[in-house]
Amino acid sequence: MKLPRSVAGWTIAVFGVLALVMGGVGLLWPEAQLRMLGFEVPATRSSGDYTGTFLLASSMAAFNMGVYYLLATVTEWRAFYRFTVVFRLVTFTVFTIAVLADIAPERFFGVAAWEGLGAVATAVGLRVDARRGAPAAPATPAPAAPADAAR
Repeated sequence: MKLPRSVAGWTIAVFGVLALVMGGVGLLWPEAQLRMLGFEVPATRSSGDYTGTFLLASSMAAFNMGVYYLLATVTEWRAFYRFTVVFRLVTFTVFTIAVLADIAPERFFGVAAWEGLGAVATAVGLRVDARRGAPAAPATPAPAAPADAAR
């Protein structure tokens, strides 16, 4: 894999790797994932408790998201970087409200903070890159004109 070529690219790459790893942890060791997030892990689950199913789905989504972020890094897809800033701030807001409304445990605020700080880091990276003229995505070469081909 190619290393990021911009400050914003590095922020996206770090988030991508962590999403990939945390998604993998949730898929392979769901109890550890729940404990890290501050959720209880009972010895047995009652009938109708779909915590495991939900964790499987969200872990797979995190794993996939990590792959998407890493792909965006390799291609230096700056529009994607900007898109993530907005939606990571939305995620920060929703997760913070969930903690404040006692929907999620206080420890879950760490996830909200990670999203918010990541969004700010990427926004700052985009600004720094714009000021120093960071590389854009590699251009696709234009096809040769018929006159060029005859020469």
